[in-house]
Parts: sequence; structure tokens; C-alpha cells
Amino acid sequence: MTQDNPSLQKSETVASDNETSAIDLLNGADVVQAVLGNAYPQMLRFHEMIQREGLVRGLIGPRDVSIIWERHILNSAAVVPFIKQHLNTHHGSGRIADIGSGGGFPGIVIAAMLPDTPITLIEPMERRVEWLELVKSELHLDNATVLRARAEEAFPVALARASHPGHSHKSKNHHKDGQSSMNVVTKSIEPCSLVTCRAVAPLHKLVGWTLPFLEHSGQLVALKGKSAQTEIEKAAKNIQRMHGHHARVVEAPVGEGLESTHVVIVDKQ
Repeated sequence: MTQDNPSLQKSETVASDNETSAIDLLNGADVVQAVLGNAYPQMLRFHEMIQREGLVRGLIGPRDVSIIWERHILNSAAVVPFIKQHLNTHHGSGRIADIGSGGGFPGIVIAAMLPDTPITLIEPMERRVEWLELVKSELHLDNATVLRARAEEAFPVALARASHPGHSHKSKNHHKDGQSSMNVVTKSIEPCSLVTCRAVAPLHKLVGWTLPFLEHSGQLVALKGKSAQTEIEKAAKNIQRMHGHHARVVEAPVGEGLESTHVVIVDKQ
């Protein structure tokens, strides 16, 4: 029987402590306040929560601790100008759904930056739903609602509830983390003006889940990587089948002096 090596345990603990206490390279930087505007105080608190609990909860990786501002918060904020533009030029409900919200990217950031816009954060994992509820409470995000459901289930469930008021729809699924996902939908969500997401699924799947749920002239706004154009090409048939059009990749500024990100936008006919 082997025994644990005390020296090894100590070194692992030190490494973990160092990762948790790493200093974010953009702490106090003018660019952060310039991008976030009035939402900066809330995002500062959010940053503190992520830095303290993100690793333990599995919301970020060890290498992200020193770049939370740039990689997660400012990257999420990059979609806000596109959301504002759409809401200002289209007369829809103004509702937003963020699918696969996870640690709160981009949904929590959007909720803080657009406090008058209703947004539903859709997430299947119970532990992440609990996190989102905690953040919502800590940041006083009264415009945000957290819904526990898989992305491919959330919209049909909501539509079914809308068709049968007062009838409870629950379905049980098992996820990779071994958790049983019992959807407890206390509020039905309705078709939205926009659906947002980051690192949830390939575009050919996303359009199948989201475009049918968007209002007429609604928009899918997805944060993507450098292969975004390739994803659009692979999803072309699905986009057309789901009544989407004008799919394009837009280079989105993250902040002055920082590397831009890529946003895929698909319009609903």
C-alpha cells in the first residue's frame, strides 16, 4: 500500500493557492472601466467572486485566473454593442435568452450592462445554476431569470408551457458530470428578440435550437473562435432550413489595446 507524499501534497497546495491568488493583469486598468461603464462596480464584484471561487467550482481553468477581465468579462461585453444595435432598430419584445450560461459568460455581463433588458440565463447543471442564482443575488440583477434546462430542451419546454398554462413540464436527463437534470421551470420563457451564447456548441446545432424560438426578425449572436466562418459554411443548410439568413462573422473589439474577438450573427426571417 502506497502512502501519500507530504512534500508532494504541500507543493500541490502551494500551487493551488498561487493560482487562486494570482493578480489579474487588467486590475485597475482604464480600459476595463471604459468598456463596462456603469456596470463596472457590479463587474468588479463579479470578478472578485470568479477569482475566489471560479477554480473550485470548475468555472474557469488555472491559466485563466490572471486574465479573467480580458478572456471572460470583456470578451462577453463585446456582444453588447450588437445587442443594443438590434434592440434599437427592431421593434420586438426586447427579451434576451442566453443559453449555456455556465459561469455567467456572457449572460451575467449582459444583464449588468443592460439593466432594463429582461434576460433569461439557461443552464443545465445544478451546481452552475446555483452559482448563477448566487451571482444574480449578489449583483442585484433584477432583470435576470435563471432557468435550469438543456439548450435543446429549454425552448420546446417553454413553448409547451405557453400552450398549456398551469401544466408543469419536467424531464429528467443525465449529464456528463453524473448529475440528474430535473428541469424545474417556475417561469415559462417566451420567444425572444435575441439569443446569445459562448462556447456552447457548433453553429449547425445552435441554429436548430435557437432560430425556431426567435421572434420574426430576431437574431442569434454567438461568441465564436477563429473558425467561425468555417462553422457558417458547414451550417448553411441548417440556417436556411430554420429560416435564418445573412449569417456573418463580425470582428468585435474587446477593448483598446486588446485582441478582438469574433461574433457570429444570424438573422431570423
